[in-house]
Amino acid sequence: MNILATISSDTSLTMSSREIAEVCGKQHKHVRRDIKAMIDELGFNDGEYVQLWTDPQNGQSYAEYRLPKDLTVTLITGYRADLRYKVVRRLEELERERGALPDFSDPAAAARAWADQVERNKAQRAEIALMHEDVMAHERLTKADGSLSITEAAKALEMRPRDLFTWLSQNGWTYKRAGSGPWLGYQTKCNQGLLEHKTTTVTRGDGTEKITEQVRITPKGLSKLAKEAI
Repeated sequence: MNILATISSDTSLTMSSREIAEVCGKQHKHVRRDIKAMIDELGFNDGEYVQLWTDPQNGQSYAEYRLPKDLTVTLITGYRADLRYKVVRRLEELERERGALPDFSDPAAAARAWADQVERNKAQRAEIALMHEDVMAHERLTKADGSLSITEAAKALEMRPRDLFTWLSQNGWTYKRAGSGPWLGYQTKCNQGLLEHKTTTVTRGDGTEKITEQVRITPKGLSKLAKEAI
């Protein structure tokens, strides 16, 4: 439905004959007829309530009535109860909308409204700036070179290493082979570029060598973990 009822600059509540027709499911010409009959019976000047409405589809202008609240209520008194109810509900909606508007004729109220809007705009700009910084930080993490051990990643995420080890294990990032051994990353996470494995050759005290494998978190993985809010 087009919003035809308005709150004018002097804060008076009005409804147009066109909206009354739409709310009641009546033809506009019939509502206009009822309004004219009411105004004539009351002895009012019918011209005071007539205005032109321009149809946005064809650009043509048509006459309609715009009634204040008291005449709107007077008009619908003769309508069926369900139609009266619809119009009264619409008037209540407009009353609430009007209550939300400041009194711009009061300089102090207008100044407060302006100041409140400025503060809201400042808060929104600050929030947008923080969001931008967060996005850029994640972008830097994603594009950075090198990977981190789980302990190093936990420090970057400001959490305890054992909590990160537990979370990764419970959420399908890492696992241990049956028995014992180092933590390993699931292949799906490695394929996604979130984890990688680092192989290191260690020389034992007796001169023999041992190959160790360590799962590490990539910058992309760290960024995803940060977004997970773990």
